[in-house]
Amino acid sequence: MLLAQISDLHLDGSDRARDRTSRVMDHLRSLPRPVDALLVTGDIADHAAEAEYEEAVRLLDAPFPVLACPGNHDARPAYRKAFLGEAPDTAPVNRVHHIAGTAILMCDATIPGRDEGRLDAGTLAWVDATLGALPDGVPALIAFHQPPVELHHPLPDAGMLQEPERLAALLDAHARVVAVLTGHAHTAAASTFAGRPLIVGPAVTWTLRLPWEGDRPADRDQPPGLAFHVLGEDRRLTTHFRAVL
Repeated sequence: MLLAQISDLHLDGSDRARDRTSRVMDHLRSLPRPVDALLVTGDIADHAAEAEYEEAVRLLDAPFPVLACPGNHDARPAYRKAFLGEAPDTAPVNRVHHIAGTAILMCDATIPGRDEGRLDAGTLAWVDATLGALPDGVPALIAFHQPPVELHHPLPDAGMLQEPERLAALLDAHARVVAVLTGHAHTAAASTFAGRPLIVGPAVTWTLRLPWEGDRPADRDQPPGLAFHVLGEDRRLTTHFRAVL
């Protein structure tokens, strides 16, 4: 299975945000071998305006499935109405998708009005029940916005997933989960969580500069980034990062 992942589009109606997202999508649509799905791990809109989500629908139109979850800049009612075409609602937006024999759980870790994230009790129960209902032998990936580990920069570390031990305990009961995928940090990163690969997808809008790279935290001149994830028959996840020039 071949997946692409993008994150943190921050569409705000500007030409800059529109152009960067268009460049990434044009690149993905032109691949000789199409991806099996595209994951968009949050912060689709910058101000959670319906017009921003309507623009996202147009920009993310693709001949492959596009799977998304909200981030801290997104708001559930507008996200549901203008991006998903559903009735506005404040309940967490959790979805499971079945792609190439793999279950992909796109989870809502947002706390309305806050930068940090949390998988609430209802979402954790949904994850547990969804994983438990899968047939034997079906692998799973879990994706949400805020990383559950420190990334050694004060900006993302101030807004990471709260109470990550609750998710770790749940994953201990479900060996079928092969990796965790997140966004939010605006830097491509690889770590581990609950004994599994944790991959943080790069941002489309701007790139985080780490403390040892200088005092300027945001590099707006770096090209938008994306990740390619390959899940082999042995359930090994291999990730390649690309900049889209």
